[in-house]
Amino acid sequence: MTAGRDATWIALGLLALLAWDASSLDMTVERWFGNAQGFSLKSHWLFSQVFHEGGRWVSAAAIVVVLIHAFRPWGFAGAMNRATRIWWLAVTVICLLLIPTLKQLSATSCPWDLAEFGRTARHVSHWAFGVNDGGPGRCFPSGHASAAFSLFAGWFALRRTAPRAARYWLGGVWFFGMLFSVAQSMRGAHFPSHSMWTAWVCFSTSALLWHAAQPLLRPSDTSR
Repeated sequence: MTAGRDATWIALGLLALLAWDASSLDMTVERWFGNAQGFSLKSHWLFSQVFHEGGRWVSAAAIVVVLIHAFRPWGFAGAMNRATRIWWLAVTVICLLLIPTLKQLSATSCPWDLAEFGRTARHVSHWAFGVNDGGPGRCFPSGHASAAFSLFAGWFALRRTAPRAARYWLGGVWFFGMLFSVAQSMRGAHFPSHSMWTAWVCFSTSALLWHAAQPLLRPSDTSR
């Protein structure tokens, strides 16, 4: 039942993302915040220092919690076995590495690099693989959003032994992920779809690896 529910959320998320990509709403949103002179909030202290740099520290703190928990379990996770704790840490690291790797393969430039917003690149869909837009590229998907969305693994790891903590963890991931995503779009650093795809990739990767690992994550192994 859980696997089917996870698969349903993955499928619905994919359909919603494909609909968004087909809508051209990315440019509509960015035009709210930018013009031919660029993005006025690009260097604003609240967005560049608090939401961007500060967001990295929040993410780092959460990852430290996961790291410590892998070897010295915290009480909030219930009777989570060692295999699940190691899985949680490993999948978090995989998601943290996966998004920057995808970015390096992308020819898509950021909104603040586009000619419409004062630079030189032209807007090209991130699905136009290999098509150079005249800018620096390497902007899709959103790396900053992964600072939060890479932590989705905690939802899967916690929900069996500590469902209440799992809900709080999932809520925190979504809250900070959306906060980082909106801030980056307002700065012109990413289109909304860049962050949406980061969320989908991290959630889907975590879900697939969770269900694939079930033979190794024995609920009866309560060793701490």
